[in-house]
Amino acid sequence: MDVWNHTSLSDFILLGLFSYSPSDFFLFSLVLLASAASLTGNILFLLIIQADRRLHTPKYFFLSQVSIMDLTMMGTVVPKMAANFLSGNKFISWGGCATQVFLVVTVGSAECFLLAVMAYDRYVAVCHPLRYPVLMNWKACCLMAFASWMVGVTDSVIYVGMVFSFPYCGSLQVDHFFCEVPTLLRLSCADTLLFQDLIYACCVVMMLLPLGVIVASYARILMAVINMPSTEGKQKVLTTCSSHLAVVGLYYGGGLFNYMQKASARTAAEDRAISTFYTIIAPMLNPLIYSLRNREVIRAFKKVLGTWRV
Repeated sequence: MDVWNHTSLSDFILLGLFSYSPSDFFLFSLVLLASAASLTGNILFLLIIQADRRLHTPKYFFLSQVSIMDLTMMGTVVPKMAANFLSGNKFISWGGCATQVFLVVTVGSAECFLLAVMAYDRYVAVCHPLRYPVLMNWKACCLMAFASWMVGVTDSVIYVGMVFSFPYCGSLQVDHFFCEVPTLLRLSCADTLLFQDLIYACCVVMMLLPLGVIVASYARILMAVINMPSTEGKQKVLTTCSSHLAVVGLYYGGGLFNYMQKASARTAAEDRAISTFYTIIAPMLNPLIYSLRNREVIRAFKKVLGTWRV
């Protein structure tokens, strides 16, 4: 099937997140405000990291990758959702739908593995500080980030190839605000239960393996913190790690609910609610979590602000 130039079938119709009631116009405004905050926060975070050489470290390199992933996720979903709502034109082409599936799955899978890489980075920094420059050199960091992206790309290519190989001979109304795999599978007139089982098994493996690395890394970090004689050292480590753990909680909280259940076990309303969380809310919260209690970022922000004033 030629997904990108498909002329034998109609376009998909995205039913969207809102109707046109006054309350929905208010909610739509809140979504746009959250999206603007996410866009501003992540771009500002990237600029601060780029501007201050003291933040040119593996930790902030990986955080910059998280910001790029958040911007990609939001940019894939929100502009089309807003354009459809404001114009009243709810159509999306097969190619556009496939692009959304590709980018959303790429970012979701890549971030899962990147969070595990970040946990390993903190483990090396706390438990093996003398070997940190050797184990986490720039070549190793770039390779780990690249591998995370490649896992996401590979996963998404498989998803797109399989999802759009199924026939869609009935209604093409997608009860969602973007093209998400479980929602699309409900529209197919073929039996997709085997593929749904494969998705479920794949998601279990791809989420639990990185989660195992994260748990193991922080178990070792906790043991190291307990044995630290300095209270100040303990506080510094806990402050540094708490922000990462908060983001892990945000990611896995949504991911476990959304992808470790079969599509047939969830309703369309549940899909929309959890998708709103990980496409709009989480990208807005991530830069705040990494910045508010981070003295290095706050100091760099004040420095950049002072430079701009001059």
